[in-house]
Amino acid sequence: MASLNTLRTKFGILLTAVIAGALLAFILSLKTEMGFSGNDPKVGVIDGEKILYSEFLAAYDDVKAQMGGEAYDEQQAAQLLSATWQSLVADHVLTPGLEDMGIEVSNAEHTAMLKGEQASNVYASVFGNPQTGEYSVEAVTEFLKQVESNPQAAQMWRLIQKQAKLDRALTKYVALVRNSAYANSLQVERGVAAENNTYKGRYAMLRYHTVADSLVNVSDKEIKAYYKANKEQYKQTPYRTLSYVVFDVEATEADKAAVEAEVKTATEAFAAAADVKAYARDNRHASVAQTFVTLDGYGKDEAKALAAGRTYGPELVGDEWHATRVVETRTAPEKLTLRHIVLPYTEDAKAEELLAELRKGASFEALAKEHSIAETAADGGNIGEVTYASFAPEFADAFKGVRKGQVVKVVLGNSIQLMKVESLSAAKKHYRIATLNYKVEASQDTKRNIHNNASTLAVAAKGSVEKFNEAVSAQNLSSRSMNVQRGERLVRGIDGNSVEVVRWANEAKVGDVSDIIKVDDAYVIATLTAVNDAEYKSVKEVAQQIRTILLRDKKFEVLASKFEGATIEEAAEAAGAKVQEFDDVKLGAYYIPGIGVEPRILGAIASAEVGKLSAPMQGASGVFVVCVDEVAAAAEPQTTEAEKVKAQADAERNAASRALYAVQELAEVVDESVSFF
Repeated sequence: MASLNTLRTKFGILLTAVIAGALLAFILSLKTEMGFSGNDPKVGVIDGEKILYSEFLAAYDDVKAQMGGEAYDEQQAAQLLSATWQSLVADHVLTPGLEDMGIEVSNAEHTAMLKGEQASNVYASVFGNPQTGEYSVEAVTEFLKQVESNPQAAQMWRLIQKQAKLDRALTKYVALVRNSAYANSLQVERGVAAENNTYKGRYAMLRYHTVADSLVNVSDKEIKAYYKANKEQYKQTPYRTLSYVVFDVEATEADKAAVEAEVKTATEAFAAAADVKAYARDNRHASVAQTFVTLDGYGKDEAKALAAGRTYGPELVGDEWHATRVVETRTAPEKLTLRHIVLPYTEDAKAEELLAELRKGASFEALAKEHSIAETAADGGNIGEVTYASFAPEFADAFKGVRKGQVVKVVLGNSIQLMKVESLSAAKKHYRIATLNYKVEASQDTKRNIHNNASTLAVAAKGSVEKFNEAVSAQNLSSRSMNVQRGERLVRGIDGNSVEVVRWANEAKVGDVSDIIKVDDAYVIATLTAVNDAEYKSVKEVAQQIRTILLRDKKFEVLASKFEGATIEEAAEAAGAKVQEFDDVKLGAYYIPGIGVEPRILGAIASAEVGKLSAPMQGASGVFVVCVDEVAAAAEPQTTEAEKVKAQADAERNAASRALYAVQELAEVVDESVSFF
């Protein structure tokens, strides 16, 4: 039976592209009651259309639920937000775009998808048989029974249908784009040459650096002209520039000595404790492992002490003191090879029936294939080799003193498992270890002093960027400057979760100085020095980059004029260059042995007339002249027909892979959600 919980697990991120839609109308209809009327801030833009907080929140909450709840770190938060934007792009761009193109999924086609007559990745993923992986119409039927009486199941069903139809429509769109791709005769001709021809010849070159920059002149007018002609190359994401000081909260030598003294006293009590479990319950620095392990992974001295029943430590490892002692020992096989049958926890009676059959000699593999709900069912319940040290307490207890061929029953969580021991290694002593850990960290006095220093800077720096810089200098501190692009959630250069610094920067005005912002174990004081919302980088910002390009162009003119003569030897002599050889060059290689990556030169070699000196060519590293002496054909040449098939397949694959990416790229998503999420 396809339960709602099972569907949540299997459907997962698949729903994130459409889950906002079902609740959207309801939420927006309650805008006034929710307090959003006239105060529904913009979270971003998709294809020129504003995305308001209420809409984004609806999508965000649904995606969060489908991904398993709250985000526990910044990476998970970023993934959650990315999935939310994908959901909204589907609603605002993909679905309406497909409708405008006339691409739709008819009722008859949808019915065929449900019946399994027309393949559906979505339905197969959600309603696939866990044992075979095949789409199960019966699973759909069972789930639809819940839909009739369970509103939550009904909501889930609407979302599944929506995603299945969108997936099918997108499949049609991609097929349409793929089938429109065409490899022309010129592509085929060049492809055949690239596959069949190998070039051998000679070249001479002069590198650009042999001409001093002072010998060529690039004017501001030329830079501006180049910028105007190539402006699209300098498109940028709007950004804000921060200067900031980080006050790291680190332990002083006195703090380190105090922690060492404390841990030594605690270790004496830890070693003397008669009831280690009780001691661990009362001491936040102590813990008792749930599993039994061998001592193979411990250091020589520590393993020796634990095996002898002594407390080891305290020992400083990195920035943490630790001490260990043994709580309990057990002799058990180090490794076991197992099979299992997994049943729902509600089927205890069935588990007992199967256990009885197994004790009478029934085939474990056959019963696993027939009854187990685990993915291992298809392989007769085979788990393979596992270590005793990996067992949770319930399994460790169940396999205590186990024998080869024995079947044990374990109830854990939402499942019942019948487990058969296929083989086991020799018994080995295992230990349950208690650990005492003390991290070396700053004392409260140290934290207070560092906080006071940060406060002093924050007060002295208020008013302007100039005052910030003066205060930093007066306190002999060092600041850093960093650009934070729109949509970024972290400040590069600040260790830890700096999202609060980004949020402050997004609300600040140039010259504002922040209060103390806590970033993990540090304090940050920042000032906003600039805001750049321009669509393109300014001429000033890219002037040096353009100057370098124009210098190379002008140096090419100087160097090219030196190559004179009818042969490569004459041209090289006139230029003061050396004639060198190239061999085994293929157009499809993108690399010339002895020369390097020079796409222009490679193309010139492939199109050159044998025995004829080329004109000077502008390469990436210098100016080249080449002479191709020989073109060798492949032993098994590529035919035109075979190349046509290959080129057509490449064209179709490239078109299909770009189809959806191009649509989303044109949608131009502007993400301003960091201020809210």
